[in-house]
Amino acid sequence: MHQHLFPLLLLVCLFFTGCKTSDSTTQEAVLFEADHPNIQYTGRIDFSDPKKPRFWAPGVYVTFKFKGSSCEVILNDEEYGNKHNYLQVAIDKAAPYRIQTTGKSNTITIGENLGPGEHTVTICKNTEANVGYLEFLGVKAQALLPPPAKSTRRIEFIGNSITCGTGADLSGVPCGKGQWHDQHNAYLAFGPRTARALNAQWHVTAVSGIGLMRSCCNMPVVMPQVFDKVNLRENELPWDFSRYVPDAVTICLGQNDGIQDSTAFTGNYLKFLQTVRSKYPRAEIICLTSPMADAKLAAAQKNYLTGIVAAANTAGDQKVHKFFFSRSYTNGCDNHPNLEEHVLIAAELTTFLKKTLNW
Repeated sequence: MHQHLFPLLLLVCLFFTGCKTSDSTTQEAVLFEADHPNIQYTGRIDFSDPKKPRFWAPGVYVTFKFKGSSCEVILNDEEYGNKHNYLQVAIDKAAPYRIQTTGKSNTITIGENLGPGEHTVTICKNTEANVGYLEFLGVKAQALLPPPAKSTRRIEFIGNSITCGTGADLSGVPCGKGQWHDQHNAYLAFGPRTARALNAQWHVTAVSGIGLMRSCCNMPVVMPQVFDKVNLRENELPWDFSRYVPDAVTICLGQNDGIQDSTAFTGNYLKFLQTVRSKYPRAEIICLTSPMADAKLAAAQKNYLTGIVAAANTAGDQKVHKFFFSRSYTNGCDNHPNLEEHVLIAAELTTFLKKTLNW
């Protein structure tokens, strides 16, 4: 008799939500659009269309926390075909990995077979403004949870190709092969590395080839002209400095200027310092030598920066400092630092900032 009742009981059970079987289906993934409050953004970003936040700068990153064994991220790449952006993906505490966009519209699977549970993801733009913008459209997941709170510590890294992480990552394409941006890796460049070591947020305000008073490669702008923009490479879209006020700012400029008249370079640098100070009244500002400078340029930069910092301090700004790297780092493409050298550069700078900021 019990044998005949069991199928009937099972049929009745299926009509009630409180009755569960051991092989219930996995919850369906849904799209959480870019303006969802649980998606966290850091960097110079254009939010004119909140459904498609757009960013050019290297090192801009997006953080979110999802539930499930994997999720999908949806992105648009401005110039795919002629150029292609790279991203760094960090999931929980696993080693981050680098991926390339595959089209103008991209649906990228993040993590596979992670196992059920909660996972925190950071996606960082590895390539710079010259390679085009990315638009973040959203995350497809079972559930989107509040991400970890941002650190209250903030650093901004102003610079050129070295700060961008240009020529550093040879893991996919060797030097001299592929396209110029195939070796970009802003996430693993010295600035973001330093910030993570100090548990700080970061902004990378940098463009390859740019200088303080002279840029290379027929670039029509210098850093003082574009410092207040979201798209620095094209000198477009005013940036609202109130959205990110750093505790510390590092300035790594001069490699592309080369050796200049000392009076002219010092004057231009001091003027730029005044601009930075006007935006960040309380920040510690650290003037760096170029990590890839040869002996002659490094000596000139040390001379310039010693005078610049002394002049700023004498004028009453005691929060301007100088830092000289211990050596030249040139084992990446076109004599840039490679990833291993960015680790060493970051270690030098981290030690100095930790002491300067009491972090």
